[in-house]
Amino acid sequence: MQMTTSKKHLASSPFKTDPVPVVEVFEVSDKVCHDLYGLGTVVKTDSHAITVDFGDKTVRITPPYAKLQHL
Repeated sequence: MQMTTSKKHLASSPFKTDPVPVVEVFEVSDKVCHDLYGLGTVVKTDSHAITVDFGDKTVRITPPYAKLQHL
């Protein structure tokens, strides 16, 4: 039988801890820029995604928003 335990990071360890991912918070009407779609405006937010209007296309984007930046 194999037990799984969470690993504790020791202060004296030469290895860095895993970084905590930071998920940005977007609000309706925020101006954003996406690497693929360009400039857009947030039109809807919910607990699992945001919907952004890029003019010719409306896209639902889920976190983490790696290619999306606030303007």
